[in-house]
Amino acid sequence: MNTGQMLMTIGALVLLSTLFLRVNTNYLHNSTTANKSKFEILAASLANSVIEEASDKAFDNKTVDNSATDLTDLTLPDSLGVDDGDEYPNFNDIDDYNDFTKIDSTLPSAVFHVSCTVNYVSQSDPDIISHTRTWTKKISVMVTSLSMSDTVRLSSLFCYWSFR
Repeated sequence: MNTGQMLMTIGALVLLSTLFLRVNTNYLHNSTTANKSKFEILAASLANSVIEEASDKAFDNKTVDNSATDLTDLTLPDSLGVDDGDEYPNFNDIDDYNDFTKIDSTLPSAVFHVSCTVNYVSQSDPDIISHTRTWTKKISVMVTSLSMSDTVRLSSLFCYWSFR
């Protein structure tokens, strides 16, 4: 093998090595993006499942068995949270989810931390927390994980209607 052939062989090996590095880098980037999307979809599903659980509950502890006709019938804003005797997953009203947290490790790929807040909100602007009782409550669910770079946040409004 002469010098020219040796240089061509070395050049071919350098090109082949560069090609392998480029393919591996693209594969790693695509795999990372796919995993990130998978974790965010799982987190959104967990947040949505908590909101769906809450939607099956009564609007307020006072409306579990009776209807409310006056705002003073509802729980005070500072008292929103788990009532005596209530325990997850047997909550009986929406505001039991206030300050609720759980760790979901049932999925093999990541551990998710779920936390909730429930507040009365202004009926004209649901982004404004009301420090008085209203006919509208907002549940906000946050899901985090060490496997995700961002926090997934979902919210839902619950309004109380009474038909006579």
